[in-house]
Amino acid sequence: MNTINEARCLVAGEWLTSGEHADRVGPYLREVVSRARTTPPGDVDAALAYARQAAGRVARLAPATRAGVLERAAAAVTAQGDRLAGLLALELGKPLKDGRGEIVRVADTLSVAAAEARMIGGEVLPVAGWGRGVGNTAITQRAPAGPVLAITPFNAPANLLAHKLAASFAAGNTTIVKPPPQAPAVSTALVELMLEAGMPVEAVQVLHGGGELGARLCAAPEIAVVSFTGSVTAGHAVAHAAGPKRVMLELGGNAATIVCEDADIAEAASACARTGYSNSGQSCISVQRVYVHHSRFEEFAQELTARVKGLVVGDPLDPATDVGSMVDDDAAERVVRWTAEAAGQGARVTAGGTRDGAVMAPTVVVAPPAEARVVREEVFGALVAVLPYNDFDAVIEACNRSAYGLQAGLFTHDVRRVITAWRELEVGGLVVNGSSNFRLDHVPFGGVKDSGIGRESPRWMIEDFTVTKTLMLKGLTIWGDR
Repeated sequence: MNTINEARCLVAGEWLTSGEHADRVGPYLREVVSRARTTPPGDVDAALAYARQAAGRVARLAPATRAGVLERAAAAVTAQGDRLAGLLALELGKPLKDGRGEIVRVADTLSVAAAEARMIGGEVLPVAGWGRGVGNTAITQRAPAGPVLAITPFNAPANLLAHKLAASFAAGNTTIVKPPPQAPAVSTALVELMLEAGMPVEAVQVLHGGGELGARLCAAPEIAVVSFTGSVTAGHAVAHAAGPKRVMLELGGNAATIVCEDADIAEAASACARTGYSNSGQSCISVQRVYVHHSRFEEFAQELTARVKGLVVGDPLDPATDVGSMVDDDAAERVVRWTAEAAGQGARVTAGGTRDGAVMAPTVVVAPPAEARVVREEVFGALVAVLPYNDFDAVIEACNRSAYGLQAGLFTHDVRRVITAWRELEVGGLVVNGSSNFRLDHVPFGGVKDSGIGRESPRWMIEDFTVTKTLMLKGLTIWGDR
């Protein structure tokens, strides 16, 4: 029996352990791996009041102070990388190699947020360029927006918490964190490390609970900004509950990658095999639909299938494992069911299609019809669908039929196709000579259509977590013309 990792609530500056708890059963180990102290209504009220009261104290911290905390936190996360990756493996079935990669990104994200904290400022506006502005001066600054609510998902709970919390703190805000019920221990551990690095206790609170807690926090008048990552359905509920607040939503995806006839097929297949099944495909930009030019279609399908069959599936705590378990049995069963549906509609299943508990065998579905759910909907699992195309303009249209628009991939050496795809694809980002599943944490990330509102990464999130304040100096000018 593994040690049960306790996930405490942090409310009004105090870590709380007493009260009701919710157990997290690891999807691979099939036993309790963590226990979260759930948040009763009275503690929610206390947390909201404290966030409002603490906002001014956090806002008065110098940017250099905030940056120093984030830099020390990055170093602490690096030192604790193996422990944090182990928690990801226990709570989510995420392989150690994926978990270690996520923790490297956490440290990068904290470091980037520190650098961005040092750059927050404003500008002198050119008011004297218009007649009524002559003789006056106007200056802007970026000011903290107020208490932030950060609702994080299970698939990348550490790094996406780092993005939200670090950017909010860099901007001078206090933050209430609602971690995913599937990953309470790793989320709490990251907050603990940031406090140990010097983040003031006024700057963060942690409340564990489900959708009812999230809805109450979203609707609370004390909250100024809501940052949510999760499903489209939950995102719509968040937006409805939040009302007129500032809301950032990073939602689902149905990522397409296009492989042109001039592509290196072995390279493309290797990239799609590597990035289509990391974290068991539970990523909003995971490779789901691969459109391959008909002249290279069978070659690619065979190459991808061979590489997928070579992936190591099993114990997420084994460093050699490529594919661990999905978040729970129901998620894996849904992928099995959708695979069988596609096969019944005429598709070929060349790998996988089965599960053992929550472990989904990496699955390749070749030539499913356009109406199959593995093509139309977000699979969010260990499955890649391979489809042929004949005309480049037509495949762009096929990609755009999705209700989602987060990120896409393109394998080609033709710059004209690159520019065309960049212009025409209805997505927030395009990766050239790489699959859809690639992200740099200091580059803007977000989608269009049902994939959400706003852009993540510290610089762009700081813009959302701050407001522009203008100082107008009448009769005082720096322009030399009264």
